[in-house]
Amino acid sequence: MDTNQKQGNTPFTITGNWEEQSKQLKEKYAQLTDADLKFEPGKEDSLLTRVENRLNKKRDEVINILKKVQ
Repeated sequence: MDTNQKQGNTPFTITGNWEEQSKQLKEKYAQLTDADLKFEPGKEDSLLTRVENRLNKKRDEVINILKKVQ
């Protein structure tokens, strides 16, 4: 059994207006802070990790949440 499977081999990228998307996320998830949602192009992995930790959710759940606001 292969336990080293990675879900979603396609890297997640932010599209659209991140400023507007981050506002929507903060409205829906009050525990998210500006620091959690700080985004720099090419550093999506850092953003995902911060949001995962703050919301206590798995990466695929966080990606689905972010895709819904894009």
